[in-house]
Amino acid sequence: MTKADIVTEIAEQTGIEKVAVQATVEAFMNSVKNSLTKGDNVYLRGFGSFIIKERAEKTGRNISKK
Repeated sequence: MTKADIVTEIAEQTGIEKVAVQATVEAFMNSVKNSLTKGDNVYLRGFGSFIIKERAEKTGRNISKK
């Protein structure tokens, strides 16, 4: 499902114009991005979580050279 599909579905379900729904979805995504950029986690009860995890660096391998 793309962002456009989400906007269309919300507009159909609520009867709100697509332009207003588009602005709302963009604002939501920007809020999540800004929170993650600051290092804050985002928890949406009943939906999911947006968390940045630090992972160990992995060593690259060239399989053809073994």
